Amino acid sequence: MIQADSGAARHNVDPAEIAKFNALASRWWDPEGEFRPLHEMNPVRLQWMDARCGGLNGLRVADIGCGGGILAESMAASGANVTGIDLAAASLEVAKLHLLESGEQVEYLQIAAEDLASQRAGQYDVVSCMEMLEHVPDPAAIVVACGTLVKPGGDVFFSTINRNPKAFLMAILGAEYVMRLLPRGTHEYARFIRPSELESWGRAAGLTAAGISGLHYNPLTRRFSSGGSVDVNYLMHFRRPA
Repeated sequence: MIQADSGAARHNVDPAEIAKFNALASRWWDPEGEFRPLHEMNPVRLQWMDARCGGLNGLRVADIGCGGGILAESMAASGANVTGIDLAAASLEVAKLHLLESGEQVEYLQIAAEDLASQRAGQYDVVSCMEMLEHVPDPAAIVVACGTLVKPGGDVFFSTINRNPKAFLMAILGAEYVMRLLPRGTHEYARFIRPSELESWGRAAGLTAAGISGLHYNPLTRRFSSGGSVDVNYLMHFRRPA
């Protein structure tokens, strides 16, 4: 039986970030709205994960920071048994309501990653944590929770944003102010994460880095692609040794 978030991990929550996503919750599933980039990058993230873990079908997956359920639902549609967690109550309600429209089955829980890890350690084949690490005060603790949740031999996937001048220009100035792909204030540069930092946190959590890929946006085609430079957005794959 899953217990409600105990508050033990609440120190790793930024109330302003929760409020920000709750305020936008009703627009999670609008492909032309504030979450358009997530809709457009979702097929690429899903394909990359599916290929690297040998197929999601039949696997038990935990999606950390699931928001309105865009990735969680697509993994369920790929045959995975998905648990999605978030602390933004309004976003979770939207995720649950969308299941009535899609017909998919996802277990949604309002619980901190650290608390879920204490209750379901080693129970998941795959753990995903996409575009979430840069929104919490202690991202290393989330990496530890993800490493705790995954089974020996299992896979953990993160996506986040590198911290360098190019990332500032493209992910904040370009995406939020010039192209207006995201609401202003979505990201804070100081919270961006270098790949070396993420790899170090993963290693400290008992995980082994298994791959990294850039995630690139073409504003003309409105399509994302993976591969190449990791200067801005990137995906990182870890495995927990068997």
